[in-house]
Amino acid sequence: MVAMTRAGSVLIADDDRAIRDSLERALRLEGYRVRTAADGVEALAEVHGEPVDLLVLDVMMPGVDGLGVCRVLRKEGDRTPILMLTARVETSDRVAGLDAGADDYLPKPFELEELLARLRALLRRASPAAEEGAVEPLQVGDLRMDPGSRRVWRGGQEVELSKTEFDLLELLVRNAGIVLDHPTIYDRIWGYDFGPESKNLAVYISYLRRKLEPEGASTLIHTVRGVGYTVRPQETG
Repeated sequence: MVAMTRAGSVLIADDDRAIRDSLERALRLEGYRVRTAADGVEALAEVHGEPVDLLVLDVMMPGVDGLGVCRVLRKEGDRTPILMLTARVETSDRVAGLDAGADDYLPKPFELEELLARLRALLRRASPAAEEGAVEPLQVGDLRMDPGSRRVWRGGQEVELSKTEFDLLELLVRNAGIVLDHPTIYDRIWGYDFGPESKNLAVYISYLRRKLEPEGASTLIHTVRGVGYTVRPQETG
């Protein structure tokens, strides 16, 4: 297994005790400090009592489910990275998790190595960047990004993005006009190539488009079939 760059604390919330126990053992072996919760109410109480670095939430839990936990924390302004575990495989169900404010999702059943890779990526992105002074804003067409404050505007209207959405958009914007292939994006954002069958990237791209390209707005994120994605302003004329 890959060693962590630093210890992190994780809360695992799942009503399946077998999953909780197995994940707790695996993550402790990786050096994480682990707490567990059997439902959403308990998960919220744990986070309110003592914050953690990462949250792993099962979508389907009694009482307050994973989506509910996510919505409550985001409404409170809590930006702790959240990985959703879901037995649902439909894109609409996955988007519901992202819409609630989750940073990533992982369908059940999953490989432990993939879950660990997702957590490492979330932990890296959540770590404060090295203090290197002010970071210059980025702009493509009418899209403006401020990497320092992690804020985004399209046509003067601010757009709320999750950590993963922001990181993906920033990667594309920093390489504006260049087509980035799927393996490159997976490696840079998740630190792990989930293979050609994965729909993870496509879901995030579609979600970014929903936020950045509402009806009537010009296309910003372009698909190059069989290759990948690129950001460029819509050509005119």
